[in-house]
Order: sequence, then structure tokens, then C-alpha cells
Amino acid sequence: MPVDGELKMNYTAVELMACAASRILEDENTVLVGTGLPIIAATLAQKTHAPNLLIIFEAGGIGPVIPTIPISVGDSRTFHRAVMAANMDYVMGCAQAGLIDYAFLGAAQIDQYGNLNTTVIGPHDHPKVRLPGSGGANDAGSLCRRTIILMQHDKRRFVEKLDFLTTPGYLTGPGAREIAGLPSNTGPYRVITQLGVMGFDEGSKRMKLLSVHPGVTLEDVLDNTGFDMIISEEISTTKPPTVRELKLLREEIDPAGIVIRK
Repeated sequence: MPVDGELKMNYTAVELMACAASRILEDENTVLVGTGLPIIAATLAQKTHAPNLLIIFEAGGIGPVIPTIPISVGDSRTFHRAVMAANMDYVMGCAQAGLIDYAFLGAAQIDQYGNLNTTVIGPHDHPKVRLPGSGGANDAGSLCRRTIILMQHDKRRFVEKLDFLTTPGYLTGPGAREIAGLPSNTGPYRVITQLGVMGFDEGSKRMKLLSVHPGVTLEDVLDNTGFDMIISEEISTTKPPTVRELKLLREEIDPAGIVIRK
């Protein structure tokens, strides 16, 4: 009889993305999260393999015990039983001091070097769409050790050239971050979408396909990418969520289905 983690259950793309993101986070590390899928992934990591993961919210909640899913980074629940109730200035100071290991980011556009646009679609002065802007994304992408980008995967978002550079990835390639004055041990680490998991080539700093999700083909990824992505010699398949992970997501972390839609 199969053990708990080997049983098969139906899952959504969002649940798979949450599990893939959570598995990246290491115990006894720090992670800067926003609300939505990032807090789902971080909480899941805490409840599985990383019980000592320190969650930090942009508005100042450091090390909270999340009672229910907060609706924003300034929600009072992000301070519930926290180690510290600080502020945005303090959190960004921690990033500048090199104290934050991981940060979650989202984007409307991303290029092959992990540069992000969350400002405008179209010309800056006469945009087709005005987006929310940077918030703390530029600080996180510039200063945190590793950034994990969660976003949808299609040619409108995975583009050859950004309409606007909001948050730096590897800019124009090797050495560009350092020339711009950014810490040498920082930069984008993983990109997780509904199609697969991407990393970045150590030499060229270009995006590299690491795994495709179950049921997704290499052609699906290439057809939805607007630039030439490096393809690993051996492309793996993302490990599906386990029964335990799905039960935690659905019954403890997000029982109302606010992020993990039912």
C-alpha cells in the first residue's frame, strides 16, 4: 500500500507553483514575502521542511505566526505573535545589510536576464497600461541574496525587451550588476510559472529551463517564451504536490480558498 506522500490527488497549477516555490526555501533562512502566493509558499515551507524559516513582511512584520491569510503586507495579521513589529524602513535596511536570503517577486514582464517590469506597458509617457510600479520590488531585487519570481508564462510577459525596467535582474549579463553598484552575491535565482521552473546560467546569466510541470512539453514552454531560453541537457519534471502538502494548503494554510482556489 502506498505511503501518504505517494498517493495521487488532483491539484491545480497554483498549488503546484506553491509547492515548487516552498521547496526552494531552506531552513534557518530569511525570506521577504508579499501576500498571495508567496506567503502560501513560505508558510508551507515552515510546516514541512523549514520550521525555522523566518518570514519577513515589507511593512515590518518579522517572524509572525500567521493565523489566517493576510490581505496585504500591512494587514495586522502579518504582525501576529511576531518576533518584531518594525517598519518598511527597517526591513529595507535589513536587505541592504545583506540579512535577507530570499525574496519573492512578481512581474508583468520579464526578459532573459531576469529583469522585471511592473511599471507600464507601452511607452512610459503614453502607456497602454499603467501598472502598480515598484513598491519594494526594486529594493528586494537589488539587495536580497536570491529572488524567486512567480508569474504567468506567455509571450506577452516573457519578452525580448522590457517596456520599462523596474527591478534589475542580471541587467545586460555577466558583471552588469556589479558595474551598476549592486552586491555581487545577489540576483534572480528561480522563475516559477504554470509551465515550469527556470533558473539562470552561471556563465551567461541567461534564463535556463530546469524542469517542466507534469503534462507540459518543451514545445509548450518555447511557444510561450519571447526570447531564446537556454535548455538544460536533461530537463526534469517538477515533482507533483504530495498528499501532505495538499492537505496543508487546503485545510490549514488557505482553507477559505483565497489564493488556492477551490
